[in-house]
Amino acid sequence: MNYTYLILAFAGFGLLSTSLSAQNDYLTNKSESVKNFTRIEQTYPVAIVTEPNTTNKPKNVIFLIGDGMGVSQVFSGIVANGGNLHLKNFRNIGFSETQSASDFVTDSGAGGTALSTGERTYNGAIGVNADTVAIQNIREKAELRGKATGVISTSSITHATPASFVAHQPNREWLETIAADFLKTNIDVFIGGGSKNFTHRRDKKDLTVDLKQKGYQVAYGIEEIAKINSGKLAGFTSDYHNKSKLEGRGNELPIATSTAINILNNDPDGFFLMVEGSQIDWGGHNNNTGIIVTEMLDFDQAIGVALAFAEKNKETLVIVTADHETGGFSIENGNFTTGSVMGNFTSDDHSGVMVPVFAFGPGADLFRGFLKNTDIPKIISELSGY
Repeated sequence: MNYTYLILAFAGFGLLSTSLSAQNDYLTNKSESVKNFTRIEQTYPVAIVTEPNTTNKPKNVIFLIGDGMGVSQVFSGIVANGGNLHLKNFRNIGFSETQSASDFVTDSGAGGTALSTGERTYNGAIGVNADTVAIQNIREKAELRGKATGVISTSSITHATPASFVAHQPNREWLETIAADFLKTNIDVFIGGGSKNFTHRRDKKDLTVDLKQKGYQVAYGIEEIAKINSGKLAGFTSDYHNKSKLEGRGNELPIATSTAINILNNDPDGFFLMVEGSQIDWGGHNNNTGIIVTEMLDFDQAIGVALAFAEKNKETLVIVTADHETGGFSIENGNFTTGSVMGNFTSDDHSGVMVPVFAFGPGADLFRGFLKNTDIPKIISELSGY
């Protein structure tokens, strides 16, 4: 199949968001490459957590995806935080091959779809196979099993990775159509940017009205979102994408993760939650070490929230991986005391290298070794009985 032709052909159909260019600014408005970074905030403490010794199946799954996160991105965070991250609690570690069906180097649409469905597809696809047929994803499988489900992102919630756990569209750029797909599900919680894909649309519809009719509490801003502890939640943190950490986003991702866990954990049947640290990828695209480091640290603090819950709960599987690496990022020098990282880049796009996989909790040992991206959701499904 000619995948390039397929994507171009579909571009003429459906509802393309008028705000698409604004949502791709992180790709087109590149600043000058910034290779060096020095810690600008105090290091944060990292608790040592104990993995439960159990042969039980996981009741809950928290799946965290660091978009664009390779091993150098992980180590940049370790250096910047004085030698430690919450990620260092993991003892079950593997590697994932990230290739898509159409390209050696995947995009986030195909990468997210592989991680959500267990099937590789063409670059640009969202939740469909190489023939554009919808594929059931693991969040939907969990939903059908009666579990509560949620999706969180530091990008627009209609962006490629979170969309891959909700929508089924042949083109990742159909943002307004992807937004409408949220109403076709019974997802309990979603938190991210992109409110205008629901409210300022070419079809003049305000999908937040429909969300409220379906029982969702529609909240704006992390302070309002964090006050909600039960029920269904559609939480919007920005009109399009969120600010970066360097621009002052604050602790939105760890707070959103904690809020979602608190809500979803009300379900006696358990839950599935996907959390994306989106903007590690954007640092790679911009060849900006500072963005990579600060977004990596932010993502790690969300991982810390998940691990603290999993240690106490003892029935929760935590998986951390990436859809791909971005930037061909390397570390040429650094200093644990000052938190300085001297980085370099081979590209301003994705690369084809393997990315790390970390697992904690019931069944975590199955994620060791060399895997394909498609293996990860299959193992989750098998362990969880989806």
